Amino acid sequence: MKIYNKLIRDKIPQIITADGKKFDTHIASKEEYTQMLEDKLKEETTEYLEDKNLKELADVMEVLFSLAENLGYSEEDLINERNKRNEQRGGFKERIILEKVYE
Repeated sequence: MKIYNKLIRDKIPQIITADGKKFDTHIASKEEYTQMLEDKLKEETTEYLEDKNLKELADVMEVLFSLAENLGYSEEDLINERNKRNEQRGGFKERIILEKVYE
């Protein structure tokens, strides 16, 4: 038996069942869900930093969308806020590194 105690994608139980394995799950409370999403964000970000591929970036994005929903926002709300901030402050495409600000 392997113990995971982590948030999984919605179709994972069906995949495990199709593999002929048994498992235990439970539905997280709102508080536990928030913590598990934050843990999952760390996990997926670490995986991206190790593998640097599109699949891992998509996993990070899925967690971000779920965190937004958990806070009462839609995917569209998150994307709109990103676009608004991009319009106001720009993105990171120009690769500018701030070294110092003199006062």
